[in-house]
Amino acid sequence: MEAAQGLQKLNERQREAATWGERAADGAFRAGPLLIVAGAGTGKTDTLAHRVAHLVREGVAPERILLLTFTRRAAEEMTRRAAQIAGAARRGVRLPWAGTFHSVAVRLLRRYHARAGLPHAFSVLDRTDAADLLDVVRHELGLSRKARRFPRKDTCLAIYSHRVNTQGTLAATLAAAFPWCAEWEEALARLFRAYVERKLSSAALDYDDLLLYWHAMAEDERLAREMGALWDHVLVDEYQDTNALQAGILARLKPSGEGLAVVGDDAQAIYSFRAATVENILSFERRFGARVVTLEANYRSTQQVLDAANALIAEAPRQYRKRLVAARGEGERPRFVTVADDRAQADYVVSRVLKKREEGIALREQAVLFRAAHHSDVLELELVRRNIPYVKYGGFKFLEAAHVKDVLSVLRWADNPRNRIAAWRALLLLPGVGPKGAERALTAFEASGWRWAALGSGSAEFDALIGWLADPATPWPGQFARVREWYGPILERRYDAAEVRAADLAQLERIAASFGTREAFLTELALDPPEASSELAGAPMRDEDWLVLSTVHSAKGREWEAVYVLNVTDGSFPSDLAAGNAAQLEEERRLLYVAITRARSSLELVAPLRFYATSQPRTGDRHVYGARSRFLTPAVMRCLDEVVWAEGADAGEGEALGAPVDVAGQLRRLWA
Repeated sequence: MEAAQGLQKLNERQREAATWGERAADGAFRAGPLLIVAGAGTGKTDTLAHRVAHLVREGVAPERILLLTFTRRAAEEMTRRAAQIAGAARRGVRLPWAGTFHSVAVRLLRRYHARAGLPHAFSVLDRTDAADLLDVVRHELGLSRKARRFPRKDTCLAIYSHRVNTQGTLAATLAAAFPWCAEWEEALARLFRAYVERKLSSAALDYDDLLLYWHAMAEDERLAREMGALWDHVLVDEYQDTNALQAGILARLKPSGEGLAVVGDDAQAIYSFRAATVENILSFERRFGARVVTLEANYRSTQQVLDAANALIAEAPRQYRKRLVAARGEGERPRFVTVADDRAQADYVVSRVLKKREEGIALREQAVLFRAAHHSDVLELELVRRNIPYVKYGGFKFLEAAHVKDVLSVLRWADNPRNRIAAWRALLLLPGVGPKGAERALTAFEASGWRWAALGSGSAEFDALIGWLADPATPWPGQFARVREWYGPILERRYDAAEVRAADLAQLERIAASFGTREAFLTELALDPPEASSELAGAPMRDEDWLVLSTVHSAKGREWEAVYVLNVTDGSFPSDLAAGNAAQLEEERRLLYVAITRARSSLELVAPLRFYATSQPRTGDRHVYGARSRFLTPAVMRCLDEVVWAEGADAGEGEALGAPVDVAGQLRRLWA
């Protein structure tokens, strides 16, 4: 009865997806491969949570369920909802194997480390530490001193990551994503070989290595069977965002597809720059002979917004066909707004945001979305000028701040004495210790077999601190506070705005307290760091409300009452970098689709007629003219109200365009 009541909240298609499977002769609940194609706003999280709860109600042990997501928060939310739905039948439901692909990979590597040729105490490098290590190797190989400019460390890491995750060749990666670096193919291969050797000697794995190691272990048939036997059911969220390694891992864990259920939306596949491939979801049905359930009932947006989204995505050549239908009614028509330039665009958006606020829509229920982070530069200046607080997603990450990395380097070195990147940064914090002194201390430390008692940093206080941290008998609670106390005088000496930076560290200490061990804390920060970087107009916490600014990529999974999309012109949607590549152009279409489907009630697509270019200072400011996005075809435009806005217009209302003039008819009549 309780199960039926829980399922009553679902629509017919959601219920089918949640309950797919049957009880076998041996009494076990079994399910063949399942693909849930979940359109935007169709309740896919709730559907997947109900499926987890249904499995538990059918007698599947929670520890026999593997739930893979792309963020820790998504895994926690799914687990919370599943436990709530399962209800009194299974109080205290926990999913011990719920997490991101990378966090599950870490757990498996800790379990099978000897069979993977790793020590148990290996380190996980975050992106910036990996880039720094790559840069050290780059300098040692003399590549930074080339007469022609060699790619910088972040570009090198991006190339390495793309090649690993696509499982293609380096040449293919350079041709597809980094054509300006093609001349360095041989040197890059040499750099990456040396980088791999350095990681192996340091017992350090970067973010991409986690999947690479898991994939390599899964290629061993015996070990793949052993790992696959850990779970009866494997559920994957956001399957359209998986890459070749992730799809390969799943195929080896469950080669027949038995117990494998994936949910995703091919229309929201927008992460090819991270090596994700839409082919994984498009080929899943054929690869496993899967049951396909399509969710089309949308609970987020009004129908007028969805009409625009449906018209846009209908023109994609390859897709799972779907038509989103709103449960919320018709709503207001979206607007396509033409403005003079990017400054007028900022004025228009601010005026509309304030008008919506007066109508009762809070700032934080409104979002301005854009293709690239710098597209909001002019708008940010206008927001500051008008004292409107905002938060921006898609900029620098919190953990990339120098003072945060300083403190974490001490903890990371204590966790893995072979972590040279962390050790180097920690030693250079000490007064009077420069690169030569740090190198001497590290060389002696390594020669001693990494014995902490042999460390001679030149600071007795630091040697005592790191020795205390590295002692296995030292409990984790209190370690971060001790490091922060030691670091306080260094923070004041090295950086300005020390009080603000100290508040960052206090926040990080609160985060640390939520983890049971230092290893778990450091690993989770490397795998799933805080996502938002905030540039607030005014002091944080001083305002109760703020506007959201975000790149479209960072907006995925979120929704707002009112959404404004900047620069809906060719060159932005699609990006000029996608020109000439059919696959990339289709991803750009999907990117605009994601932007549109973030809106619940109000949607405005804004297009400047011209953009100012100041890259040629000798010729003064010049401008280039923008063309309306090629994705806004007649079918899409029929779903939008066209508006021309002149600066100074009242509250951004603008002037609606009348019926089109029949110029074509007049031309034909000339020759009738």
